[in-house]
Amino acid sequence: MEMNAIAIWINNTFAGFDQWMAVWVHNLYNFAGGFFTPFFEGVSFIGHDGIPLIIIGVVLTFFKKTRKYGTAMLLGLGIGALITNLGLKIFVARPRPYSEETKNFFQTDLYQKLWMTVGQNMEKDKSFPSGHTTAAFASMVAIFLTGNKKVSWIVLLFAVLMAIARIYLVVHFASDVLAGMLVGILGGVLGAFLAKKIPAQYYAFEWPFFRKKASA
Repeated sequence: MEMNAIAIWINNTFAGFDQWMAVWVHNLYNFAGGFFTPFFEGVSFIGHDGIPLIIIGVVLTFFKKTRKYGTAMLLGLGIGALITNLGLKIFVARPRPYSEETKNFFQTDLYQKLWMTVGQNMEKDKSFPSGHTTAAFASMVAIFLTGNKKVSWIVLLFAVLMAIARIYLVVHFASDVLAGMLVGILGGVLGAFLAKKIPAQYYAFEWPFFRKKASA
């Protein structure tokens, strides 16, 4: 399979890092058998096309107390999607570690063996950067920056788990995930920044069905 020059450069430059990280993450499988496979599939599902995260963001905007979190989250997701899904994925067009279109391309059978072990998950779009990781970091970083830092840092754990999940399931190279983290952090920072610039009236608005009825 032919690749463009950028994808070839990324493959060659990060080959050692990608393979080392793939083996390191799969120590989780060796340590706990198949326990982590359904767990990481569940984590990965939450980031599927960003839809579950978008739904969460929309729901948060319904309530006055959480509207700023939801707004920052949605803005971060939108910025991350523009950069990753509508930009870099198309421009770089890097194939996945192991899929129907690439299974005869790679010189090493490492990814094939790992892929066979953890359930043969298939993805159709291109690999660089990781869209799931971008979405997870964009949304969670936006919430972290918008909320109380003593508590909101907990949401960052989900983003880290998403990054690990994409490598574990062999649907991304580690360098794809690293790029997704960087884009996601940028999206989250910008999302939180823009959310703070929205007029206070937006955050003060309360839907009629959430308003408390005046006592007689």
